[in-house]
Amino acid sequence: MIKCVILDDELLAISYLKLLCEQIENVEVVKAFNDPKIFLSEIDNIDCNLCILDIEMPGMTGLQVAEIISGSKKIIFTTAYKEYAAEAFDLNVVDYVRKPIKKERLIQAFEKAKELVDVPHKKDLIEWNTNIGRTVIFTEQIAYIKTSEIDSRDKDIILNDGTIIVLKNLSFKTLLEMLPSKDFAQVNKKEIIALASIKVFSTNEIITTIQMESDHFLKLQIGEAYKNSLMELFGK
Repeated sequence: MIKCVILDDELLAISYLKLLCEQIENVEVVKAFNDPKIFLSEIDNIDCNLCILDIEMPGMTGLQVAEIISGSKKIIFTTAYKEYAAEAFDLNVVDYVRKPIKKERLIQAFEKAKELVDVPHKKDLIEWNTNIGRTVIFTEQIAYIKTSEIDSRDKDIILNDGTIIVLKNLSFKTLLEMLPSKDFAQVNKKEIIALASIKVFSTNEIITTIQMESDHFLKLQIGEAYKNSLMELFGK
């Protein structure tokens, strides 16, 4: 099922596009916007897998909007102007549909989108506000996560190469829902470890592959509340 959101500054264009979408099988229009700023403020909280963006809009173009959301949503561009085609495809979008939009052409675009939506991601990723702005992080690059010592609402992510990125205002509960459960485990109230970073473990302690400045390896204490789930994860 394609769940799409429409963004176009013209209300007539939105109505026409919604009418076409309603005639196409396995396509649902979840919501429509005529203001890019309102769209961007709400899109992260909408259950959708595709955005149909008009390119020519006052204040902010569809191309600018796509640069912000392309890491998390599939995109189809619509426009009356052919000169944007090359720039649109540079953003790796699903399709570029010229106005006036025909139903047959829209079906073709949705078929392309369906192939991409149905294929699982080769790389899992998380997207969140960080100390360096809105950031997409591939989970396979994460070695270790801990509660920030500066602000407990924030979480420090340590990547495999030692880079530290601070996730702003994010609970462990929400973070664990974003991480692939087969690859990560919470070991106590303040720490999450990537299973690939575990060297040795016992019922009380985990020795990781993460090297500290003193040439010792990082050790984590397993909290009582997490022992059973960890042992099940390790098949014990």
